[in-house]
Amino acid sequence: MANHETKTLMEREKEFSASYRWQHWIRAFSIVALTFTGFYIADPFITAEPNAEPTNFLQAYMRGWHEIIGWILVAVFFFKAYLFLFTRNHRGELESLKDLTNIQVWKQQIGYYLLIEKHPKLKGIYNPIQFAAYAGFYLMLIGIIVTGLILYVHTTHVGLGAMLYEPMRALEVMMGGLANVREIHHILMWGIIIFVVGHIYMAVYNAVFGKDGAMDAVFSGMKWKHEDH
Repeated sequence: MANHETKTLMEREKEFSASYRWQHWIRAFSIVALTFTGFYIADPFITAEPNAEPTNFLQAYMRGWHEIIGWILVAVFFFKAYLFLFTRNHRGELESLKDLTNIQVWKQQIGYYLLIEKHPKLKGIYNPIQFAAYAGFYLMLIGIIVTGLILYVHTTHVGLGAMLYEPMRALEVMMGGLANVREIHHILMWGIIIFVVGHIYMAVYNAVFGKDGAMDAVFSGMKWKHEDH
């Protein structure tokens, strides 16, 4: 009797385009910088060396960089939305919606994370747990951008700040005042920090147990596809 062995072949395929990878890393570094400057603005933890000259403007510098990097994050957010909704090369993200309502895929994915199931075959590039987590992340990102803009119009009264003043003030009233807006901004920041920690952990987890180069894909754009024969 002949023994039939299942052989797994690995084929390299492109997962992420260069534009996707660039926006990912710009967004990642922006979040790190905004977290650092945001913590400082809320509770200054660096004391400038005292001197007689009026040059100790560290708080102003931190706020200025926070606003500049904040606008970079806004630009990257809109660019990512464009890639997700309108580009053919990133249809794999939209295809992931098909698995979001598939209970069987959810069960298999949870089993995979518990090391008792094989990874389910997906229609898109994200499993349903990933997709739900990313959806939550982008909702928090929208919230932190909106609350950030409300705070921004109180420090910049010309140009874009002047244009956004009235609509942002209306949103400020809806949120219960500036103190509430600042509190919501801080809470959303902590939510994003928790997401980032979980995101890094799960990316490493998938790279170790999936053995498909999931971590490499965000650097090179390429990952390995398993094919059983």
